[in-house]
Order: sequence, then structure tokens, then C-alpha cells
Amino acid sequence: MKTGTEYVQSLKHLKPRIFLGGRQVDLLENPTTMTVVRANARVYDLAHEPEFADVMTADSSYIGRKVNRNLHIARNTEDLERRADMAILTAQKLGTCNYRCVGADVLNALASVTWELERDTGTPYHQRFLKYLTYLQENDLAVSGAVTDAKGDRSKRPPQQEDLDVHVRVVDKTSEGIVVRGAKVSQSGAIAAHETVVIPGMAMRPGEEDFAVAFAFPNGAPGVTYICQYSPFTAEREVMPEKYQGNPLYGVRETSMIVFDNVFVPWDRVFLCGEIRYTGTLISRFAKIHRMNCGGACKVGFADLIIGAAQLAAEYTGVDKVPHIIDKITEMICLSETCHACAIAAAVKGREEPPGSGVFLPDDVFGNVAKLNVGHGFWEIMKWAGDIAGGLVVTMPSEKELENPESGPLLRKFFRTAVPAEKRLRLAKFLQNWTAGLHGPGTWHGAGSPQAQRMALYRL
Repeated sequence: MKTGTEYVQSLKHLKPRIFLGGRQVDLLENPTTMTVVRANARVYDLAHEPEFADVMTADSSYIGRKVNRNLHIARNTEDLERRADMAILTAQKLGTCNYRCVGADVLNALASVTWELERDTGTPYHQRFLKYLTYLQENDLAVSGAVTDAKGDRSKRPPQQEDLDVHVRVVDKTSEGIVVRGAKVSQSGAIAAHETVVIPGMAMRPGEEDFAVAFAFPNGAPGVTYICQYSPFTAEREVMPEKYQGNPLYGVRETSMIVFDNVFVPWDRVFLCGEIRYTGTLISRFAKIHRMNCGGACKVGFADLIIGAAQLAAEYTGVDKVPHIIDKITEMICLSETCHACAIAAAVKGREEPPGSGVFLPDDVFGNVAKLNVGHGFWEIMKWAGDIAGGLVVTMPSEKELENPESGPLLRKFFRTAVPAEKRLRLAKFLQNWTAGLHGPGTWHGAGSPQAQRMALYRL
């Protein structure tokens, strides 16, 4: 398995075409894209720390040795529990996305569906997938997953769109492979991954065979362009020293739009092509995995950080023993651990799907409940954190003022409490990253908006 340093070294030969803020940038030189690289490197290093080995690694039956759990296919319910544990751990350690998370969940969904597809049709999709998986495991590659299409007019099906490219589609087939066009949006981490695996974002119907496609491509493949998100946090990182950021090393969750302009994909990297019957199965199996991890696990790790910071803010200002403050902290804990309990239930109640495949997936009901609860609970947790920490979270002067000989002494005089002003401002900036940042809508919509979970629960 690679170390973080070895991972960064492995990126130096890649040349992804990345645009950020209206200009093309270098992955390993831009301060924003480097937050993704550092986050991935930390995930690699966690696998080498003995205290986290059970969570971050697993024994692969495909290559006969330990692999990073981000490349592991769950073989039992214990694997599912450890997968959820990994989501919590990486969220705690990074304070942002584990950019290998979606890729891990896509791989597990494909392991299940390609086995079923090959059983039913005889097409060697599963053998292709296993060959690709072995390649990933042997080289310990970072994999991202791309699911959400641009979609265009939501009232129209993919073939009815004015521009058909708003859903990723096959535009040509040859004896060597396929050619794809389109775009995936809101994609986490592809810019710094070695590989990205694409699956359909919805169930397809007869006549929509061109849109029923799943495939893998390497970072920087010809015809691939990455267009990154740009937010006030991006602008701040471009002009302010790193140490003054709310999350100095790993930043906010960075996403990109991936554009495919006649990208060639060889057949050995194609895992679904025209089989509309299996698209709904693929997206639903991915969703049940990702909702357990993105809902009841990842955001629980984030909540641990927010709750700890809120408690610290109360201690800094001397209100930590006030009954209503204790009540609010307790409410935050209750909300978070309810989601955590649902994730554990989803893992423990998981089962082999389909029977005979050897692939275990979480329980659908508990996974959806975990994500539905965290969608609402995370807003509440941020609300109480902002309540406890106070208006300073959004009204604080720049920490850079501390370096100013005129304004610095004034900040140190008026913002000193039980701790120096430096600590109080640093904590306020950390909480600003959460309560006034991008994580609320990201949590609401990640792995599907709450309406998607409600629909799934009603159907189940």
C-alpha cells in the first residue's frame, strides 16, 4: 500500500486539464487543488498507522494481501461496519471529504450488479470488473466516483433534452471500445484521483440505451476537462495565508464538473453498455451503500468536530456550566448518535446481494433513515453550534489583524476571555467553516436530497 508521500509522487506524471476561477491551474501548485491532494495523502497515511489498521485496511481475496479499505469489496457485515467506521474516522481526521469515499461505494455497487448481469446475460462484465479491481488493488490507486448528470430540463427524459449531452451517453461503438460525451457534476475529488468510475445517475427506460453506461477512465484522459467549484472560501485561500483558513490543510469539500468530449473508453473498462434493466438496480445499490456512509457515518465524524468546538467555545467564554448550554450540547450529541446508530443498524442488518455474489450491501431501510436523519439533524447541530459560539463566528475581524501593530493589541485586549484572543479567533474561524460554510447544502443533497430517501422508504 502507498504512503501519502508515494501517492503525491504518483501524481506528478498526470496532466489533468483543470479550470478554477476562470483560468487553467496546475493540480500540484494551486492552493485549492492541493487541499484535495493533501486530504487523499492523509487517507493513505492512516492505513499505515497501527491504531487504525483494522478500520483502514482489509484482506483482499483477489490479490491475497492487505489493501486499503477504499478498494475493498465487502464480504460480510463486519466489512460493512468497518466501512462505516472508516467514514467516521476520515471525517474526524480531515474535517472534509474522504475523496476516495464515493469511488469505494461505486466499486461495491458494480461488484454486485456486474455479477448479476454476467449471470443473466453471459456478457463478461464481471470478469472485466474483477480484472480492473485487481489492477486498482495491486497499485493502491485512488478512485473517485461520478454519478450525477447535469440533467438539463428535469421535466424531460434524457432523449428528449434539447442537448443530449446533459446526460453522459455513448455516441459511438467500435471493436475496441466506446466513445462517450456529456458531463458529471458536483463530483468530489476526481482532480486528484488516479481513476474515476462513472455510473448512470438514474434508471433508464427502453429507447434510452445510449445513456445506460458505466465505465472507468484514468485521470487526464484525452477529451476530459475538470471545471472546479469556486466559492468565497476559494477566493480567501487565494489571497490569505494558509494558517488563517478554517481548515488550513484540507479545506472545504472541493468538487468539480467533469466534461467528456468524445472520450474513448476501451471495452475492458466498460461495465454496463445499453442494459437499461440494470441501471435502476445499480443506482439503488450504490445509494444504499452511500447513504449509510455519507449519512450515518461521515457526517457523524463532522458532528464530532462541531460538537467539540462548541463545547470549547463555551469553555472559552465561561458558559460551559450554564444549564441551557449543556442542554444544547446534549441535543447535538443525541442527533449525531441517532444517525450513527442507524448506520450501525444498516451494516449489521446487511446481507449478500444478490445471493451467491459474495458481495454484502447494507440494509436499505436503515441506510435511508440514516441519511434522512442527518439531512435534518446536521442543520440543527450547526444551528446550536452557532448559538453557543455566538455572533463572533460571522463578525470576527481577520486573524491577520493580530500581526498589525496598531489593531493587534486592540484585538488582544477586547477578545481575551479565559484564553488569549488568538485562540478564541482561531476557534471562531474553525466554526465559521462549518456554520457559515458549504457543508449544510452539501449534507442535504449529498447521496440524494431527503426527498430521495423519503421516496425510497415509501417504496420499501
